[in-house]
Amino acid sequence: MAELATIARPYADALFQVVKAQAALAVEWLDALAVVAADPGLQQFARDPKVSHRQTLELIAQVGPKNLPPAAQNFLQMLVENGRLGVLPEIAQHFHALLDAQS
Repeated sequence: MAELATIARPYADALFQVVKAQAALAVEWLDALAVVAADPGLQQFARDPKVSHRQTLELIAQVGPKNLPPAAQNFLQMLVENGRLGVLPEIAQHFHALLDAQS
């Protein structure tokens, strides 16, 4: 678990800096994406070497939250391309901690 936190922290910190003014809104789409990313079937699909990043993103678009803002789309794409989709739930937890500390 400590390894996941170590990986997730920089992503959460960077996302927080990008959406800081709208962090309260960002937490909604981030939580929704974290639920989708936590699905074992989706994780297996995303790890399949025969599946492209685009196919993974298209599947998430079908089952995940709709009308994601550009920051969410870019963040999700970066995670998929870097093979970090499975870390998204941990990123969301750290993001919540940053949001709580800001309040």
